[in-house]
Amino acid sequence: MGEKHRQLVILYATQTGNALDAAEQIGREAERRGCPVTLSSLDEFDASSLPQEDTVIFVVSTTGQGDTPDSMKAFWRFLLQKNLTKGWLEGVHYSVFGLGDSGYQKYNFVAKKLDRRLLDLGAIAIVERGLGDDQHPSGYEGALDPWMSTLWHKLYEINPKFFPNGPDFVIPVSKLIDQPKVQITYHETDKVDSQLSSAAGVNYIQKQIERARLMSPGKFSNNKCKPDCFLKMVRNQSLTRVGSRKDVRHFEFEFVSSAIKYEVGDVLEVLPGQNPAAVDAFIQRCNLDPESLITVHPRVMENAQGNAPNVPIKLKTYVELTMDIASASPRRYFFEVMSFFATAQHEKERLEYFASPEGRDDLYQYNQKERRTVLEVLEDFPSVQMPFEWLVQLFPPLKTRAFSISSSPSAHPNQVHLTVNVVSWTTPYKRKKTGLCSTWLAKLNPQQSLCIPVWFQKGSLPPPLPSLPLILVGPGTGCAPFRGFVEERSLQDASHKAAPVMFFFGCQNEDNDFLYRDFWSFHARDGGLLSEERGGGFYVAFSRDQPQKVYVQHKMREHSQRIWNLVLDGASIYVAGSSTKMPADVMSAFEEIIAKEANISRETAGMLLRRLEREGRYHVEAWS
Repeated sequence: MGEKHRQLVILYATQTGNALDAAEQIGREAERRGCPVTLSSLDEFDASSLPQEDTVIFVVSTTGQGDTPDSMKAFWRFLLQKNLTKGWLEGVHYSVFGLGDSGYQKYNFVAKKLDRRLLDLGAIAIVERGLGDDQHPSGYEGALDPWMSTLWHKLYEINPKFFPNGPDFVIPVSKLIDQPKVQITYHETDKVDSQLSSAAGVNYIQKQIERARLMSPGKFSNNKCKPDCFLKMVRNQSLTRVGSRKDVRHFEFEFVSSAIKYEVGDVLEVLPGQNPAAVDAFIQRCNLDPESLITVHPRVMENAQGNAPNVPIKLKTYVELTMDIASASPRRYFFEVMSFFATAQHEKERLEYFASPEGRDDLYQYNQKERRTVLEVLEDFPSVQMPFEWLVQLFPPLKTRAFSISSSPSAHPNQVHLTVNVVSWTTPYKRKKTGLCSTWLAKLNPQQSLCIPVWFQKGSLPPPLPSLPLILVGPGTGCAPFRGFVEERSLQDASHKAAPVMFFFGCQNEDNDFLYRDFWSFHARDGGLLSEERGGGFYVAFSRDQPQKVYVQHKMREHSQRIWNLVLDGASIYVAGSSTKMPADVMSAFEEIIAKEANISRETAGMLLRRLEREGRYHVEAWS
């Protein structure tokens, strides 16, 4: 038993990579205090062996509207089994750290319900759960640092064997820095697999992507390594008026390889191309040879993925496909490692300060708030020459970007449409920044027929039955999935009368950003799906066209009786758009409408809405 007590098990469930970063940070801090650690994703951990563990730390993120990350779903189903008794986890010590965003209604919902369930099953909490908040000036680290400090002291009280030299003793970073977790092998040109040079076309690109991403320590889940298929852009159309503050585009794509079946409400994930100038600048800044052929391996071979390929890949290709050069900001640990390699004293001191708890707020101002990219950070500290192994280990991984599909496959066989806001903003220090994927897509020329790697995913908006009335609320690009819904339903309507649709759309100005105006208007007249004579309706809130702001929830209140009648007729409600305040404001408007029309209290109306959610009649898809 003694040995078992010396092992700290850290289990994480991540959707975008933040929970993995936090789990690795907890692991590093434990190891620096002399405590051995095993780190594993929840989908790689055998849930039935949980009672055999002594001490387990869970790091879990909450996605969307209180959803469990994909990698946690099977584990969570196992924990909810009725046959698990109250004492199933007796003697197991645990703690939970959650990552969430207090801008959402169900803030850190997954961490809270996991914590409650573990207690129910008899586990003992070491410390109170920690809740990281994206809205905090320092992000989740604002809560993680104090939580970890408490954790080490409580663990030491429970079992001093965890920390042979006490919870405050820390091995200096310099002792750990000579051992990055990855190892890079350079290959001679004549020994390279002939596949690299002989093949061309889609299969070749697919192999390159899969090879690079399987090698990467960025922990892409295996289904994110190999694209489902490739698309080529056939249309790039502006939906907003030229010169207006917003640039929203309608993109149409065709399948290059065989078509993938998808449904309305599904989501398309795109692997964006990176700016070639930024990639070249990074390679030059780090004195790398873009033509060298490499393989990347975990240094500790027992952790190696059995399926990591050992066919070499060109260094430049590896960088382009796996390392986010010019859009994501580095983590704090990046600054800590940089400080070790800085040769100029003033740079070394500044980096050490940034990596310290005292410097955290200044680091936030410099790094996250300014959204400084890794390339910009490296250029700000020219004396730092980091080995490529460290860069590969610490770089933010190049992530896919998800968009709601705005077409119906029945209406557009062999095509996929997207409605994309081309993101740009100015930082507090007045630096212009743009969104990586949306800007890249906006610059693509449909004449060039570039192959775009994509993945199809189920969204949080299931396709509705044609017999169900619909109430749709989708301001801005939130209208995207509903364009697909209306296209699909108008085809169903042609064969037999489909149920009515009521749609509330919102934008800033009628002249500037009234997305798909002609499409909605066509379906709202002459007895169309969105027409009032059919029991539906199409209502637009132009927030900036009059002195007082008008939003979708104001338009909803104007038609409260018709909304309530559709709810009584069994309507499903779908809400899509920005995650800031909109989903909560819309939910509140529905509560108010139900309370008024049904003559019940707000509290009872809220309970009714929650019942609709449980019954699958209230769906929300929100993005930040």
